[in-house]
Amino acid sequence: MMGPIAVVGVVGVLGWAYQALKPPPPKICGSRNGPPVTSPMVKLSDGRYLAYREIGAPKEEAKYKVIVIHGFNSSKDLNLPIPQELIEELKMYILFYDRAGYGDSDPNPSRTVKNEASDIEELADRLQIGSRFYVIGIPMGAYPAWGCLRYIPHQLSGISLVAPFVHYWWHSFPSRLLREAFGKLQVLDQWTFRVAHHAPWLLYWWMTRKWFTSLSIMAGNMKIFSPGENGNYQELWEFDPLELENPFPDNQGSVHLWQGMEDRIIPCEINQYIAQKLPWIRYHEVPNGGHLCIFESDLCVAVIRALLRRQVCQCRLGL
Repeated sequence: MMGPIAVVGVVGVLGWAYQALKPPPPKICGSRNGPPVTSPMVKLSDGRYLAYREIGAPKEEAKYKVIVIHGFNSSKDLNLPIPQELIEELKMYILFYDRAGYGDSDPNPSRTVKNEASDIEELADRLQIGSRFYVIGIPMGAYPAWGCLRYIPHQLSGISLVAPFVHYWWHSFPSRLLREAFGKLQVLDQWTFRVAHHAPWLLYWWMTRKWFTSLSIMAGNMKIFSPGENGNYQELWEFDPLELENPFPDNQGSVHLWQGMEDRIIPCEINQYIAQKLPWIRYHEVPNGGHLCIFESDLCVAVIRALLRRQVCQCRLGL
C-alpha cells in the first residue's frame, strides 16, 4: 500500500517543482489575454514586435542619430536628463526602445548577445534612421552594446558604455581580479550571480522567493548606491570584450567607457582592466559617480558630447 502512496507523493513533488521552476507564459501586448498596445512598434523578421520612443529632431533632419539601450528594471521610458537646448544645438534624434521581454516588446526565448545586436540593426533599418548611428548602453544595456561592437560595427558611428555590467566568469581575465571584484558585491547578489551562471534553469525560482531578496537592485537596497544617489532604478555573454578588435581603425568613430568610482554594483577594477587591455577605448573615471551617474545632468551631457566628438574629454572627469 505504501508503494503507490510514495509514487503519488513523488509525482506530486515533481509536479510542484516543475511549476515552481517554470516561468509563467508571457503576456504579449495586443494578444487576447495580454495588455493593450500603447506604444509605436516595429515588426521584426522573426515576427516579434519591438516598442520604441523617439525624441529630438526629425530623423530626416537630424545631424546625429543616437540609440539608447536601457538596463535592468527599465524600459524605453527612462528619463535621461538631456537638456532640450543640447538636443536643439546638436540637432539630435534619439531612439529609445524596449529590449525583448521588457516593457511593451515581445519576449525572445532564444535571446543571445548576437540577436540583441540584430534587433538594434533591424530596428534602425525599419525606422530608416540611416546606415550608421551612435549607441549608448546603460548598465545592463552594456551587453547588447558590446554585441553591437562585435556583430554590427559597420553600422556604428560611435558607442558609449556607461557603468557597464560585467561578467565574473570571463575566461580571458585574471581569476584573482574577478574573484576580488566579485567579493565586493552584497552576499545575496553574489549568490544570485552564482545561480545565473551555474544553474540558469533555477534562476526564475530563485528570483521569485518571498522569504529573501535575491538581488539588491530589486529590493531597493540603498547600500548598493553611492552617497547622494537615490531613486528606483540570465546570463547571455558569448564572448569576452578582450576578444574585440578596434571597430574604428580609421578613427572615424570612438568607443567610450564611463566608470563611477563610487559604483557599488559594478566594481571598477574589471572595467579598468578592460580599458588597459583595449587602448582604443576612451576610458572616463567619474570620481564621485555611482551606478546611477548617467542620471546626473552634467555627466549625461558630458557622455553625449564626448560620444559625438563635440569637445575634447580628459580621461578623468571631476563633477
